[in-house]
Amino acid sequence: MKKVNVGIVGCGNISGIYLTNLTGMFADKVNVVAVCDLIPEKALSAQKKYNIPKAYFTDEEIMADSEIELIVNITTPDQHCIVNMMALEAGKHAYCEKPLAICREDGEKQVNLAKEKGLLLGGAPDTFLGGGISTCRKLIDEGAIGDVVAVNASMRCHGHESWHPGPAFYYKEGGGPMFDMGPYYLTCMINLAGAVKSVMAYTRITFPKRLITSEPLNGTIIDVEVPTHIAGLLKFENGAIGTLTTTFDVYDDHQACVEVFGSKGSIIVPDPNGFGGPVKLLKASSDCFEEIPIQYDYCENSRGIGVADMCTALREGRTPRANHEQTFHVLDLMCAFHESAQEGKEKNLKQGFVRQPALEQGYRF
Repeated sequence: MKKVNVGIVGCGNISGIYLTNLTGMFADKVNVVAVCDLIPEKALSAQKKYNIPKAYFTDEEIMADSEIELIVNITTPDQHCIVNMMALEAGKHAYCEKPLAICREDGEKQVNLAKEKGLLLGGAPDTFLGGGISTCRKLIDEGAIGDVVAVNASMRCHGHESWHPGPAFYYKEGGGPMFDMGPYYLTCMINLAGAVKSVMAYTRITFPKRLITSEPLNGTIIDVEVPTHIAGLLKFENGAIGTLTTTFDVYDDHQACVEVFGSKGSIIVPDPNGFGGPVKLLKASSDCFEEIPIQYDYCENSRGIGVADMCTALREGRTPRANHEQTFHVLDLMCAFHESAQEGKEKNLKQGFVRQPALEQGYRF
């Protein structure tokens, strides 16, 4: 197929793995023609390191580049809606880092504009396309554990101020453990169990102030503005019941946990923040879990696989797997968790989503 010309907006820390993979692992589908950052040194450094033809220093400049078909938006969360809307207004498809937006209304604006203009919109996380979760989905779809009865997931840590160089934004609007890490867990859960119908949740702020102990801001106090412990129940459309906890308030050496329980067995799912395994299966006829060989490619850090799939979908005229229905459903879920806690009642989701076909075994972009 003819490669899709892509422009990257945002050359911060996470841009490195995107550029490495989009100019390497996925270069048969993706042609990165430009990078952009408001800090010129960052754009120029990325241009040189990855041999990119063009570097821009304003969003307006890269949006005006008629060669670019798809914008990959890896700016900070508060800029996701702004940059995506600029891309769509310019007639370009848009793929962004998680989350799609920091409020439901901004997500709806993007979805409506993309539909109006007939453009593709979607985004991260794309770890559900990795070998680990793809293997879990295959087992579930083939009936290895029967009907899904329940899904349990949790992300547990004590926050990022001990290691991150600029952790304050994790405790402001658009941050917190739900908006920071929730997308990985929720995207995994809905790809394995389907769309969610409603949510009931509770939240708290355990530590109203946080002390940064990492450099260069060691000693700085952060005022916490968003819930840092969120726990709730999810009612799936298929009748399954889910639980999810995301927290920056606890001490634990086992950060990630996703388990799917069925009428004929259970699956322990690998960390949804990664692409590989291990996958463990317990059958009703057995008394212990057995490790299942990973049955798909992309077990290494394959960030950007969602971009490659969107580029392929654009050429094939199909729906991308990491599409706007999925990313909006996750945004809707995160907002519903917070709203349920604030209002003290169950919250229905505004819209569902339809799972796209899984990657074929052995397929390489």
